[in-house]
Amino acid sequence: MLLDEIDPQHNLTEHDQQGYIGYINAIEQDANGHKCNRCGANESHCFYKHHCAKCQKECVYCRNCIMMGKSRSCTKLVLWAGTPLLFSPHPEPLQWQGELSDGQEAASNAVVEAILQNKEFLTWAVCGAGKTEVLFKGIAVALSKGNRVCIATPRTDVVLELAPRLKQAFPHTTTAALYGGSEEKSVCAQLVISTTHQLLRYYKAFDTIIIDEVDAFPYSVDRALQFAVEKSRREQSSLIYLTATPSNVMKKAMKANDLPFVTIPARFHRHSIPVPHLKWCGNWQKSFSKGNIPSSLLSWYLQKLQSKTPFLIFFPNIDLMNQNLTLFQKHYEKIEAVYAEDVNRKEKVSKLREGASLGLLTTTILERGITIPKLDVAVIGAEEAIFTESALVQIAGRVGRSAMYPSGDVVFFHYGKAREMLKAVKQIQSMNKEARERGLIDD
Repeated sequence: MLLDEIDPQHNLTEHDQQGYIGYINAIEQDANGHKCNRCGANESHCFYKHHCAKCQKECVYCRNCIMMGKSRSCTKLVLWAGTPLLFSPHPEPLQWQGELSDGQEAASNAVVEAILQNKEFLTWAVCGAGKTEVLFKGIAVALSKGNRVCIATPRTDVVLELAPRLKQAFPHTTTAALYGGSEEKSVCAQLVISTTHQLLRYYKAFDTIIIDEVDAFPYSVDRALQFAVEKSRREQSSLIYLTATPSNVMKKAMKANDLPFVTIPARFHRHSIPVPHLKWCGNWQKSFSKGNIPSSLLSWYLQKLQSKTPFLIFFPNIDLMNQNLTLFQKHYEKIEAVYAEDVNRKEKVSKLREGASLGLLTTTILERGITIPKLDVAVIGAEEAIFTESALVQIAGRVGRSAMYPSGDVVFFHYGKAREMLKAVKQIQSMNKEARERGLIDD
């Protein structure tokens, strides 16, 4: 585990002398330039040189991971160099009493096998398939051997959602939830639920790492986070990926048999995933600029208000959403808008969950991580670049997640069909077809 930076004049402690503590340069330099050993950055624009107050010389530091404190050329990183941390094996760590569907059971067995064989493995599961429960047996196998397990996700809110569920499922296992502001960072836990950013602090610490929502921002585009995952794995370890929308790179690896995988094409309640409807709504930007909600979207909106059906309306950008919020409030004064930097985001989403509000306008910030039993969704401007195949599949996946309300309405309002829209619809149809062929859904 990477612990901290130290001054080069650091005095040896008893642990140092006994070989328990090791050091590596925070910044290394070779013929190709600089490299940060904490985050893996090696691009020239990631480094800056200035007069250092610590070493009183010209010193290079990494700008890429500066939020964790300066990783600089005059300091070293501390790591545990003694015997790998071992935990006592527990014969029955899993106390979850639920049952898996047929699709979940097949995936669960495949995950167990990948963990036993220290392999990389992908679980491609549709939104609402119950991915967390699929992991339980694999985690239990690892914990029963005394291994250390990390479940990492790009987003803090997913950590906060997963932590209590895992603590309940594994009540006798030391567990810690790690994110910015976490109070459990000093806990030496066998089961860690963490944001991918926190893995920058670890070095060869885990026997099994599970990356939830591997396609999600920022992990999917941040090489430092991908470096952190590899750095925090032990040499003999398993790496399990979870996603409902694998990237094109992953799909190519799967097709070439370079990445073993299993699919869960059906939800646990054995109903098909609602297929989005594509509805032309004319020049929606022009309608909004004239102070009008596009007529087809307005009809959809009013119908949800009349039937008292909870809903989300996704916008392609914050400005458009905020500028037109008042148009929607004329028909329903309680409607609000949410986006990533909204300090009241959690409270607004809670109102929707609790029934205090009927709907929300939102950016793609709510394409993941929100589960409401009964919900319909609409996308305005679905042809815009922000609405990728992955985003649209995730948005559609908000609907029909409950066994009590397994169906629902998903509409992509557009001014022209885009390829990503068609690909999203095709992916959902393909999963439903596979689920029927495998006997995993009943409708």
